[in-house]
Amino acid sequence: MQRRSRGVNIGLLLLLSQIIHVGVDNIPPVTLATLALNIWLFLNPLKPLLSACLSVEKCYQQKDWQRLLLSPLHHADDWHLYFNMASMLWKGIKLERRLGSKWFAYIIATFSLLTGVVYLLLEFALAEFMNEPNLKRNCAVGFSGVLFALKVLNNHYCPGGFVSVLGFPVPNRFACWAELLAIHFLSPGTSFAGHLAGILVGLMYTCGPLKKIMKTCAGIFPSNTGYPRQQYYFNNTGYSGYQGYFPYGGPEYYDVPRNYDMYTAGLSEEEQLERALRASLSDPGSSERPTYPRSKGLSGLAGGSGRAR
Repeated sequence: MQRRSRGVNIGLLLLLSQIIHVGVDNIPPVTLATLALNIWLFLNPLKPLLSACLSVEKCYQQKDWQRLLLSPLHHADDWHLYFNMASMLWKGIKLERRLGSKWFAYIIATFSLLTGVVYLLLEFALAEFMNEPNLKRNCAVGFSGVLFALKVLNNHYCPGGFVSVLGFPVPNRFACWAELLAIHFLSPGTSFAGHLAGILVGLMYTCGPLKKIMKTCAGIFPSNTGYPRQQYYFNNTGYSGYQGYFPYGGPEYYDVPRNYDMYTAGLSEEEQLERALRASLSDPGSSERPTYPRSKGLSGLAGGSGRAR
């Protein structure tokens, strides 16, 4: 599968305009570097998509393990890039300011690798259980497995409130599962296993041993090293604040109005996705049936069936 040919990368232009609207100075360094790296590799890919995508056949059977590093950083088209990086902008600003830049960078690197490993395990197990060897040829690219893991973290730190999924209010703690089903229902060609892998990695961090293992491997450095004097918190009332550091007294909280338009160009994450999807559906420059631009399933490898499952 080749990247769709467009005269103008509308999704890329929309992403750049959103970054400019937020302001480069307002984006924490690791989040900004992640955005820049993905944009750069979209414009200058290290390898063609079929040589970068992740599958059991290519990684496990043919020992092409470099795909674990390449697949999260490559995107099928400009809308795929826009959806993922707009979501990264939203999540990165909140999580990096909460966790600190060093720890957030560690999380991004760990999640990028682990989501690929878990994806391979899921596809292998499903292929063996269903006796369907073609599943081992399903090949996926995109950053959204990592984004699903980050979504689990964000919901863990901000458990209250509701989000809108397809127009229906969903409790924050179930938002990942609702979005997983919604995306697969709207666009069956997306990588269900890739998104599920991200959720499982996020749960391994919030509910399992992953966080403790990461701290042990990292020498247990503080998770808020990027912002040592303030611990940000967020609530579902439209306000945010920070907890000051008081070595000889108790914590105090300061509520300050939070303008989310600064981060989202006036749109919620779900509204951004719906608007971009509508724009992609009405795009006259492509004769293909567009898919929902999350992690893309790339099939047709080694005699595959022509659609990612």
